[in-house]
Amino acid sequence: MQGLSSTQKTLPPKYFYDETGSELFEKITRLPEYYPTRTERAIIEKYSEEIAILAQKDFAFIELGSGSSTKTRLLLEAFLRRNEKLHYIPIDISKRILVESAKALLKDYPELRITAMASDYITALNSLKQQNISKKLIAFLGSTIGNFNEKGRIEFLREIRATMNSQDCFLIGIDLIKDPRILEPAYNDSQGVTAKFNLNMLVRINKELDGNFNIGKFRHMAFLNKKMSRIEMHLESTTRQSVKIGKLNHTFEFKKGETIYTEDSCKFSKEQIKEMAKSSGFEMKRSWYDSKNWFSLNLFEPI
Repeated sequence: MQGLSSTQKTLPPKYFYDETGSELFEKITRLPEYYPTRTERAIIEKYSEEIAILAQKDFAFIELGSGSSTKTRLLLEAFLRRNEKLHYIPIDISKRILVESAKALLKDYPELRITAMASDYITALNSLKQQNISKKLIAFLGSTIGNFNEKGRIEFLREIRATMNSQDCFLIGIDLIKDPRILEPAYNDSQGVTAKFNLNMLVRINKELDGNFNIGKFRHMAFLNKKMSRIEMHLESTTRQSVKIGKLNHTFEFKKGETIYTEDSCKFSKEQIKEMAKSSGFEMKRSWYDSKNWFSLNLFEPI
């Protein structure tokens, strides 16, 4: 109600991820234009042993937004080479994907113990804090931190920091600033999968909130805001129209060309990453990069 009533209409990106949205995002990660997943995977492939050494031994491995856990397998294998057993705690909003990936992982890695949590991240981390786990490695891969604005990401990282003790560490993937010719196609793929992913937000409102969005009268937009170093995703109304959402008992008016702002994907310099860590109560212990300096994997420790 608040977002669609604002001057710049907005919808929170966390609502992309129902079952359909989660499946579409998995497809996005395999698209040729979408570099973040394969680039981060290459970094993990190259440096997983080094990460395992820095993480040391006898810790619980917690992953925020685990999805299908495909990249995670590389880390799990490196950790299991140094630990006879490992407690893996994936946290994701999609219960079905958690169950499927947990079953697959247990089949391939019987020495794992898995506690899957279908939850938002901070609720789950606060719950785990009550369990007094002595040492944790929390992973937040995929540069999802870029979906937050500056104030929001510092607040979010501080909330994570508050759930950690001095022995814990935080592994975070962060996308770097690069040529627009690489960035923009990653969010405007030729197969239209990202468009379906974005429009699925409206499909959800229709199904879950008794909305009457005409999906054919909205189009996906994604472009680089150079000043803010971020890709912006919008849904643009292609005509003047009214949309009623039954469970809100409200009708929203759209002008032709008016947009719903659905997601930021901010890109960062190496200096900005260090400052982000410092501002949220961490210090940078180590960073790893791919050969083209497109993406970074960073190990933060609580100050």
